[in-house]
Amino acid sequence: MNPLAHQLNETIRHENEQVYAMLSRLGQEIYFPKEGILSQSAEASSKAKKFNATIGIATEGGAPMHLPVIQDALSAFEPKDIYPYAPPAGKPELRKLWQEKMLKENPSLQDKSISNPIVTNALTHGLSIVADLFADAGDPVIMPDKNWENYELTFSIRRGAEMVYYPLYNADWKFNSEGLRQALFEQQPKGKAIVVLNFPNNPTGYTPGHEECQEIVSVLTEAAEAGMKIVAVTDDAYFGLFFEDSVHESLFGSLASIHPNILAVKVDGATKEEYVWGFRVGFITYSSPSKPLLAALEQKTLGIIRATISSGPHPSQTFIIHALRSPLFEQQKQEKFDIMKGRANKVKAILDSGKYRDVWNYYPFNSGYFMCLQLKDIHAETLRTHLLEQYEIGTIALGETDLRVAFSCIAEEDLEELFDTIYKGVLDLKA
Repeated sequence: MNPLAHQLNETIRHENEQVYAMLSRLGQEIYFPKEGILSQSAEASSKAKKFNATIGIATEGGAPMHLPVIQDALSAFEPKDIYPYAPPAGKPELRKLWQEKMLKENPSLQDKSISNPIVTNALTHGLSIVADLFADAGDPVIMPDKNWENYELTFSIRRGAEMVYYPLYNADWKFNSEGLRQALFEQQPKGKAIVVLNFPNNPTGYTPGHEECQEIVSVLTEAAEAGMKIVAVTDDAYFGLFFEDSVHESLFGSLASIHPNILAVKVDGATKEEYVWGFRVGFITYSSPSKPLLAALEQKTLGIIRATISSGPHPSQTFIIHALRSPLFEQQKQEKFDIMKGRANKVKAILDSGKYRDVWNYYPFNSGYFMCLQLKDIHAETLRTHLLEQYEIGTIALGETDLRVAFSCIAEEDLEELFDTIYKGVLDLKA
């Protein structure tokens, strides 16, 4: 094992033996090189005043070389903020601004010890880092039965973990904390689990209320008290899009440093929060009362980044910094939130009218981009195909009965026509 990896492992082991036990084999072996091209380039950047022949970019006239046809489209930004490599951890100013934003929007984090957010290539990359650091073959990854399909690729296909599902809703159509508890304790003999908490949920658009969230925290704490080592991952892709009386914070704040056997990890990003899907800017943040442990986890995270993408895109990080610093940012974001909330409320009003109840129910939703219909008599894939071929309407079929509808991309005035046409499609198939 590389001496740097060994040193990081010893730091983690000393600060929290349980977190060390959570690491995968790759997580134990990974490290961020302190010697080599990056470190030598960093040293040269401060001392090589005459000639710096270390960095792997081209320069011209004291600035990064660039093509005018590209720079003309980006003339509001300096070449130095677009063309060079960004640091593997992300631009320091962006990390600082995102942490300030996180603390402002999650008051429960104010007295918690968290790492400086590390920039990832959007949310999927952040989740893959979690998988690399903590998931070995056979390790259980616990999540609701209604989930984003990419989790299976990230944790199971890539890392060989075992996917363990429980029903998202209980009989009262609330979050099924007892189902989570049963799934956790069934895995107790393995001694370790990764628990993924995705709210607002994709695909249902559901976020638990305060009491439900307290139950989630209690369940994880109970399992931790019973000796289980838990990596609690909050996938906050749709954070902030809370339209009703659910919690308006990430569960990361409630789980941060709550028990030595629980490592809370927050994965979020500008991707959907700031409506910049193609920019691919995400973040991963850890919580621990131990600063040395947080520093060691950061170094291991940087090792994963260095070994996979090297660093994230520079221009999009610069654009997000520009947005977060703008005095217009909050106002413009509120305007888009109001549009999204209007669409969600319109969908609920349409569905609550009662005119479709003979062919479907809908799962409770109060946030995010999506909602799901629960079809009564028609196979979801059959309906999806029929709607696409006969009415040029796209939806997502999930399993036998569920049809996901993304109201995020449908104008409010078109929503009633959309659901009327879906209803017509069902009647076509029943005829």
